[in-house]
Amino acid sequence: MEDTLRQCENEPLKGETKLCATSLESMLDFTRATLGLESNFQVLTTSHLTRSTTLFQNYTFLKMPEEISAPKMVACHSMPYPYAIFYCHSQETENKVYKITLGGENGDSVEGIAVCHMDTSHWSPDHASFRVLGVKPGASSVCHFFPADNLLWVPMPLAIE
Repeated sequence: MEDTLRQCENEPLKGETKLCATSLESMLDFTRATLGLESNFQVLTTSHLTRSTTLFQNYTFLKMPEEISAPKMVACHSMPYPYAIFYCHSQETENKVYKITLGGENGDSVEGIAVCHMDTSHWSPDHASFRVLGVKPGASSVCHFFPADNLLWVPMPLAIE
């Protein structure tokens, strides 16, 4: 809980807007303000297509990742707290969104949503991604999957008439 409060109270990174949403209404208001008051948008989530009790296993890409056009996006991450809090944020830097079909060792099937942050130069050097990848801020992009309880809001594709 302490970490959740600290993250919610920290100043946003350069080029980032953020909100700790405590209701669906505040999440939607933030998303609408970020993506554009007149824009239509959709929510993307990681979906487990099969039921499983396996906690950890290796996964394999079953198809080529499908890039989803998202010139802007709002990511909302669930946070540990006695009631629902989502850390929602948007960055001005370039990001890429992918839908990826994954197969687990035990036959599980997952449709995963992944985001690649193309510019990490403004991130803290202490960010866990840099320790795991052994790189420094700005040296490479960082990609990650969204857990099933996280939400990614993106503009709807324009209809071609």
